[in-house]
Amino acid sequence: MDAVARYDPNKTYQWNYENAPAITPNSETQPNVPTTEKNTPEVRLGIAAGPLLNGKWVLHYANLGFDDLTYKTVRSRPLASYPLPNLVHVPDVAFQPGAQLNNSPTVSDSWAISFGMPSMHPDQWRSDVEWTRKHLPAEKSLTVSVVATAEDNYTLDDIAQDYARCARWAVESGADAVEVNFSCPNVSSVDGQLYQQAQAAAVVASQVRHLAGQTPLWVKIGLVEDTEAIEQLVVCLNGIVDGIVTTNCISARVASATGQFFDGAPRGIGGSAILAGSIRQVARFHKCIARTNSNLKIIGVGGISNAQHVLDYQAAGACAVQLATAAMLDPLVAMSIKHELALRQNQPSPMRQTADG
Repeated sequence: MDAVARYDPNKTYQWNYENAPAITPNSETQPNVPTTEKNTPEVRLGIAAGPLLNGKWVLHYANLGFDDLTYKTVRSRPLASYPLPNLVHVPDVAFQPGAQLNNSPTVSDSWAISFGMPSMHPDQWRSDVEWTRKHLPAEKSLTVSVVATAEDNYTLDDIAQDYARCARWAVESGADAVEVNFSCPNVSSVDGQLYQQAQAAAVVASQVRHLAGQTPLWVKIGLVEDTEAIEQLVVCLNGIVDGIVTTNCISARVASATGQFFDGAPRGIGGSAILAGSIRQVARFHKCIARTNSNLKIIGVGGISNAQHVLDYQAAGACAVQLATAAMLDPLVAMSIKHELALRQNQPSPMRQTADG
């Protein structure tokens, strides 16, 4: 199983982009990779925007049991990734937003993430999305995540138009759905903070909806702790988008024995350290959606690495789930989760055991 390709955090983003897994399009599985059981329950597993740098990475993870795949966030012009380190391990413990964490000296299930939402040139990613959808099995879905690239003099309308332009390109290239990324803890510009401005988010989402047509439209958000802010966001987005994807990391600073990573700037933390907080956020949004009679759906993201986590997100109100950190650390995690769910489904209930006994 060591031969299964995975992202190399010791190499640059560009290196990982150019050294994507070797893929035979339309193949059902990679060599030496087990298939899932025929009696696996109908649970679709997704990958959040992040691990899928290009079409080859998309097909790689589709071959490894993932069903709903999100092409890493793209822009209307190219933008380079932040320099190394882009991924720094941190302890697998819950923390308060904005806290300072010490880096983990050993491999953990949580990362501080520092890419800055890089993007290839639109000509490159558009043709790659088209190629990807053409070779992705029909039963798999391809979402393209988009973000605006704001200039200093951009108005909200300019930002909305840039989001919408990228969304239209994604749809024209064959995307089954579009995700507008309104949150990125690694940037301080408006494109990374829109989820904190409900009315502005609605303005942008409306323009995206106009150009995206009937294509399913999702909004990616960060942590929202205030109940009133949750309700404002739900009410403003209801009727415009299909749902919300949450949570896109939780921000913290990361220190080492010799100083601070990322020049002391906060970075998004992903992985098991944000599991509890992300499930809690899904539950809070789910209650708000019910209370306001809204039609939004929720995709749960954050810290998922096993079947119980999937079930916990479903219990909190998520209609679907996405993985990122766990999928990068263990590319076979989808198969493991589906295998575990199949075992649980096939276990006789205590009542059946008692009756048979």
